Amino acid sequence: MAAKAKAGKSAKTARAGLKAAKVEVWVATIQDRAGGAADRLERLAEAGASLEMVLARRTEEAGRGVMFVTPIKGASATQAAQKTGFGKPTNIHSVRIQGRDRPGLGARIARALGDAGISFRGISAAALGTNFVSYLACDSAEDADRAAAVLKKL
Repeated sequence: MAAKAKAGKSAKTARAGLKAAKVEVWVATIQDRAGGAADRLERLAEAGASLEMVLARRTEEAGRGVMFVTPIKGASATQAAQKTGFGKPTNIHSVRIQGRDRPGLGARIARALGDAGISFRGISAAALGTNFVSYLACDSAEDADRAAAVLKKL
């Protein structure tokens, strides 16, 4: 088992102790070709951006992809992001979730959101050692606020 249960509680009901906070995710269209992602990322790196998350994928439109990054902090990185075609989407509101990884935690997160009536448009997650980080994309700022509050109690 990845984590011991607290005294008197089973692993299934032990508090997960998650950190959950809203974050600004920036998005840009990229060319779906060798070097397309690098073209965007190099401009951010040159401006001193230190990214915690990068997600890129193809779109249904031939020759196009989409890239999501966070965080963009500081005037130089913000200016570079804007000049490179990144923007803050008005229809995606994100929550960064992190904590100790354990079996079944993804299911617990999804169930807690579902039970709270929160539908999400996307989720990504990765575990490294005993910890994980996940990004949840919601349709509204209100849903992102509610999701963060629900997950902090999980």
